[in-house]
Amino acid sequence: EGRGVRTFHDPLPCAASPIADMVSCYPIKTLNMMAHIRYATQGAVSLENVHPFTREMWGIQWTFAHNGEVPKFTLPKNPQEENNSTNFCGGETTDIPLLGKCVTAVYHPVGDTDSEAVFCAMLNALRAEFTTLPTLPVLYEAIQRLCTEIVRGHEEKTIFNFLLGCGQFTMFAFSWPGSRDGSKVWNGLHYLVRWPPFSKAVLADVDYAVDFSETNKANDRVAIIATKPLTTNENWKEFKKGELLMFDNGLPYSRPYELCMVEKCGRGLSSRAIPRGEICPIKFSYNIPKLLRETVCQALGHEEGDQQVWAERAVDLGCGSGQSGAQFRQCVKHLTGVDLSPEMAEEARERSCYDRIIVGDAECALHENNQHGQEGRTWYDFVFACDLFPYVGDLRPIFQTVRKGLEGKGGTLAFSVELLDEALNESREEDEADPGFVMQSCARFAHKRWYISQLFKEFGFHELLRKESTVLRQHCGKDVLGALVVLELPPS
Repeated sequence: EGRGVRTFHDPLPCAASPIADMVSCYPIKTLNMMAHIRYATQGAVSLENVHPFTREMWGIQWTFAHNGEVPKFTLPKNPQEENNSTNFCGGETTDIPLLGKCVTAVYHPVGDTDSEAVFCAMLNALRAEFTTLPTLPVLYEAIQRLCTEIVRGHEEKTIFNFLLGCGQFTMFAFSWPGSRDGSKVWNGLHYLVRWPPFSKAVLADVDYAVDFSETNKANDRVAIIATKPLTTNENWKEFKKGELLMFDNGLPYSRPYELCMVEKCGRGLSSRAIPRGEICPIKFSYNIPKLLRETVCQALGHEEGDQQVWAERAVDLGCGSGQSGAQFRQCVKHLTGVDLSPEMAEEARERSCYDRIIVGDAECALHENNQHGQEGRTWYDFVFACDLFPYVGDLRPIFQTVRKGLEGKGGTLAFSVELLDEALNESREEDEADPGFVMQSCARFAHKRWYISQLFKEFGFHELLRKESTVLRQHCGKDVLGALVVLELPPS
């Protein structure tokens, strides 16, 4: 579809809609598609209230579909109440709240849904913030910040699940799930990625199956995002509360350095209306793999850029798309990558920097089949985890697994970790119920210093180097500080 967008709207139910019949027979090929069935909790059943909503900004088509209720943007339902209301900005007519740095609204809702109102408010905030076209890591952080602002103050009542299309390539998805008052129905978001070899999918709501090996090509890859799992025989993943993912080319991304990778591949925003910003602004493109490699080299006494191989067998935990493995490839003789996501493992395999790729958790990396097909335990002398721990709360199972992999000959463990605010969390009270970590509003875990230090001692590691106050990423316009840590397990 290029830079254009096709929209098909009808207030009628799909079963009675001539437009739905037409679309089902229309030969459309596109990189991104949205479909929405409206529950109509806010606003009348009318054409102006039908999703998805579209607007042009910066010469780019933006599309938005939402499931849930957003109290901060809910308009009065009683006409008399509406006539007597004042707007959120102090005027005499009902209007939408302003977000971020916006002081004057340019985009206004046509209908009377909270969904369209919040879409317009987000565009107004983005337009007010940027005078140059934002790159993907910059845009990701800005959208995450706006989502936090929208939910703040109404955390219990807000249900905020949306898809946001930005131009030809990019789709954002965010989930703040919940149930409406008096309802047991859970409203959230789930996703899966279909990629070769394609198989048959069995629908959940009707007795029907689709064999995607007959409809897809060998190089196709498709991400599907839905309120509920649509099939019964596929591995759907539920979004965490407050999680924002960017989808590109059938893959989900959330790590800033991976967003930069997509941008550098030429799949960011494209505009003829405003100039492009710096491709990878330093404050938005912290390269955790590169920073961790530099820290490891310093801890082990190796010169940066030294081509010397100093590890026999290494494993990259949570390898993602493989950027971390690329940083350490020249330092190790045999490199294994492991990731829970099959699609990310496949992306890492295509990078050709690993000798072995495993789909699974850290424990899976310890097992290896010999030439007779018998499973045995393998060993490593170097284990590293770039930006993995923020996705894991309790780190004890990982430390226990790593110890098993290193024990005997001993070895090195290196990782990055996000730390809680020092002023609030540095001192430890005698509270046995304190787990030592918390889930942040961005659906990432931050850990306390005492918890990390306790793990060192509990599993017999010695600290070689710890770099604290390291800026790992940006959130809500502020630097997120963390630590780069290198540990040693002595031979047993």
